[in-house]
Amino acid sequence: MKALVEKINALIADFQVNAAAQVEKGNKAAGTRARKAALELSKELKEFRKVSVEEAKK
Repeated sequence: MKALVEKINALIADFQVNAAAQVEKGNKAAGTRARKAALELSKELKEFRKVSVEEAKK
């Protein structure tokens, strides 16, 4: 679970960098990378929820 949280934190940081580049500089490629990171982040957050619920049941 610790590795999952670290991966989520890395994805959040990646998203923030790319989203800021898109908004501040109009960088279209950064927007694509931000959307990709957001999609991956969504998947990892769902996995976190699943693992967290399982841990709570123990």
